[in-house]
Amino acid sequence: MTSSQLPQNNPQTGLDKKTSAILSYALGWLTGIVFLVLGKNDPDVRFHAAQSIVFFGAVSVLNIALSIVGSLLGTVGIIFSLAGFALSVCTAVVWVMSMLQANKTGGVRAEMPLVGKFVAPYADRLAG
Repeated sequence: MTSSQLPQNNPQTGLDKKTSAILSYALGWLTGIVFLVLGKNDPDVRFHAAQSIVFFGAVSVLNIALSIVGSLLGTVGIIFSLAGFALSVCTAVVWVMSMLQANKTGGVRAEMPLVGKFVAPYADRLAG
């Protein structure tokens, strides 16, 4: 590997683009917020961070709503509990796939279905 092929480190975090992109998904929207602020010099890291915030934030809101509705409905609420469980399983799959995709692309933008198209126009504005 020549010096021009070495990954560039982000001055704020000391991490390269690939590692920053992967870690922006590590703890969901929480690390998304951290890397949105720390990765402000790299538009690809900002994109992954914004995508993490939007996806995992929406999942958090849906889980809370399903829990509240499920607890209010008593026995019928089991359906909402099962829906919450299914949402959690799907979220875990998307979480792993997002980190693997960020690793595979080397930290370059990789859109999630639905979320990526929504985030793309606004990713550069979120950190500014």
